[in-house]
Amino acid sequence: MRFDIATPRRIVFGAGALREVAPAAKAMGARALLVSGRTPRHAARLVVELHAVGVGAAHFPIDGEPTLEVVSAGVAAAKRDRCNFVIACGGGSSIDAGKAIAALMANPGELLDYLEVVGKGKALPNPSAPFIAVPTTAGTGSEVTRNAVLASPAHRVKASLRSPHMLPTLAVVDPELTLDLPAGVTASTGLDALTQLLEPLTSIRANPMTDAWARDGLRQATALRRAHDNGKDLEARTSMAYASVLGGLCLANSGLGAVHGFAAPIGGMFLAPHGAVCAALLPHCTATNLAALRARQADSPALARYDEAARILIGDQAKADDLVPWLLALTKDLRIPGLGSYGLSAAEVDDVCDKAAKASSMKANPIVLTPDELRATLAAAL
Repeated sequence: MRFDIATPRRIVFGAGALREVAPAAKAMGARALLVSGRTPRHAARLVVELHAVGVGAAHFPIDGEPTLEVVSAGVAAAKRDRCNFVIACGGGSSIDAGKAIAALMANPGELLDYLEVVGKGKALPNPSAPFIAVPTTAGTGSEVTRNAVLASPAHRVKASLRSPHMLPTLAVVDPELTLDLPAGVTASTGLDALTQLLEPLTSIRANPMTDAWARDGLRQATALRRAHDNGKDLEARTSMAYASVLGGLCLANSGLGAVHGFAAPIGGMFLAPHGAVCAALLPHCTATNLAALRARQADSPALARYDEAARILIGDQAKADDLVPWLLALTKDLRIPGLGSYGLSAAEVDDVCDKAAKASSMKANPIVLTPDELRATLAAAL
């Protein structure tokens, strides 16, 4: 038995945990760059609490998923306003942006020196500036991972800035911040969390630690329907926030699979939210993996793990064969649109599949999928 686990320096979890941010921030510096999304209500509260302990804040809102240009502008703003550290308060996009900005604040050169795929992919030589992650959605798990996914519209791709130096200094996960999430966001982010638990459990890089996290996370993720149907259900929101944290820990330490292999190129080519893309793909990738494993690797331990996931999510008597119908029903009930709604058509299927086959997440899938299997899977998700 051998494995290597990476986690943030500190995780604070629970209702009301937001109040922990300002005291922790005071020890990190005199002025923070506060990165938020387009609806910065919680960030506004943070500004007041930071000022109360003598910490200044320069607000840097972003609109949508982070691009290379947004990160570069954030680094410039941090330097201009003499910020010592970064706080990101928002969804996965805000946290990824903040994580990348903190990394570039403490390292020489340009973003493209370190970015994968479209950049030079160099290792970051220095630890990031201190970074606090405060998620306001429950899905991406970005608050506990060591990479930031950034879009390059010029290249029509998404690429990762990745380093052990990028693990947050502090992750503060307060389920109360998710109580006002719209049902649609709850659905797409929640299904992203579910994906980030199921894929690591069946990953070829799974290990005993991530297995334990994934199993517990899948149990927590059964609260998704409740959180979707009644957004004020704090117990359900707490379960989903915890599932998101566990999913982030899993993906950071055992990899993902075909869903995220497809999601990377789709997110770069189309204006499609990451969680919604994963949600649309999850039933179909699961079906393809099961069929491929049974046809070519009938002795794969991943088949037993799909059985186990079915028992956790559906009931003690459930089998892997029950998982796909259950996922299809869940995505239908939560009104997840097909990928065609984001502009993806049959004409782009081959291009997306070629890129997906080379994606880093695809390398951890429990079985290598053939080009025909990839095409059929993507066509089914349209």
